[in-house]
Amino acid sequence: MAPVLVVLHAGDLPDGLDSVAEVADVRYATADTLGDAVDGADALLLWDFFSPAVESAWPRCGSLKWIHIAAAGVDSLMFDDLVDSDVIVTNSRGVFDRPIAEFVLAQILAFAKDSERSRALQHSKVWQHRETERIDGAHAMIVGTGAIGRAIASLLTAVGMSVSGVGRTAREGDRDFGTVHASADLASEVARADYLVLVAPLTDLTRGLVDDSVLAAMKPGSRVVNVGRGELLDTEALLAHLATGHIAGAALDVFETEPLSADHPLWTAENVIVTPHMSGDASGWKQRLAELFVDNALRHFRGEPLRNVVDKKLGFVPT
Repeated sequence: MAPVLVVLHAGDLPDGLDSVAEVADVRYATADTLGDAVDGADALLLWDFFSPAVESAWPRCGSLKWIHIAAAGVDSLMFDDLVDSDVIVTNSRGVFDRPIAEFVLAQILAFAKDSERSRALQHSKVWQHRETERIDGAHAMIVGTGAIGRAIASLLTAVGMSVSGVGRTAREGDRDFGTVHASADLASEVARADYLVLVAPLTDLTRGLVDDSVLAAMKPGSRVVNVGRGELLDTEALLAHLATGHIAGAALDVFETEPLSADHPLWTAENVIVTPHMSGDASGWKQRLAELFVDNALRHFRGEPLRNVVDKKLGFVPT
């Protein structure tokens, strides 16, 4: 009997699973049908990667051996029963690295070159000469030293910025960051940063990491870019520091609750760029997600080592 693969979706199906269908019985399920579909299944693809349906269906996942999530972050999936189980979890590490790095660079340039004001003056047909900032020599402190953080560090270094990292442990001589500060020391180190870039996975150690004490310790006129998870950042504290001008700007692609409510003060806050969780979604991203999954699925069904195996206790793929 062929092994069973279940694809959890929300109406948008992945392309290119023909080679997987040749070796497995592929079933498609939505959140409300997952329990029936996963009964007896060997593998599960979370194409609907923010769905909480797996936890609800867990009592019927007794034969499950492997879950692949079509995202880099796995925080929405890491419930206790799964973490404590023998089920292997893999993620889509590698698909989003360069697009997110380019997105971060674009936001830094938008601030440095005053792009938002230029657009507003254009709409008002106002000719107003201004000076802008250079980014070469500016320092970016990148919270998150995984693959995406390293791609950001590489690109920012290439345009002349200096970088450092923030991770679980402090170290020197890192190949991409040079210096890596311990996340526990962020408040005492963050004054070095002109830009604080958040890309860390959401774990018990990183939730609320950038709080009022960290923001207060930042250099006056510095800026925050969050492309990780909304819960990394204390939004109320950020708004307070933006209001005083201590923090000069914030580019936010992720939020505690998504979509951002229409009455949220971030929409109208001065010097805030709001984008709808799109930093990694460059054209062709769904095809690249499907290709990565197919490669891993064929490895799984052949009994070969899988790519991007998540340490479920840590909540990310160790580097």
